[in-house]
Amino acid sequence: MNNEATEKYLETAKKNVLAKTGKTVEHWAEVVKASGIEKVSQQVAMLKEKHGITHGYAQMICQIANGRLDASVHELLEMQFKGKESLKPLHDAITAYAGKLGKDVGVDPGKTATSLRRSKKFAAIVPASKTRIDLGLNLKGMPGNDRLAEEKPGAMCTHKVRLESAADFDAEVKAWLKEAYEKA
Repeated sequence: MNNEATEKYLETAKKNVLAKTGKTVEHWAEVVKASGIEKVSQQVAMLKEKHGITHGYAQMICQIANGRLDASVHELLEMQFKGKESLKPLHDAITAYAGKLGKDVGVDPGKTATSLRRSKKFAAIVPASKTRIDLGLNLKGMPGNDRLAEEKPGAMCTHKVRLESAADFDAEVKAWLKEAYEKA
């Protein structure tokens, strides 16, 4: 999914929030701000528990409330890859492949990582250093190995693969990414 598609997804999501709740995303962002809750996880929980908003929409609302969606997709990617520009083509190869997994793939760049989601997040692309991207994958129940490291329990992604070049994003990694997508 390209940047234009991601922005279109956000606009559709905003319309869906209005249709499902009868109130705009901006209204819900004000509810979050007025709550005085500072931690995003607690803000999300409040929207879900008190207002019946689903997790994905609650996450988006909280990101808006906290000013994290003010930057354009281009600006967010610039922030992620400042000083790590050589890794951007690898990021683009991963997101291009993910977009081919299905029309329901969402690509959500943030300030420090890009999330890949379907009904829920299935992967995260993190420029971890100037020479490496860590590809986080949600592969609950899959044993790790020398290449597919298991993360500590409770981590957003259950596994991580270290990628230093386009050659590292090979058939094995693509198969893991596809499996994470299918489980989402």
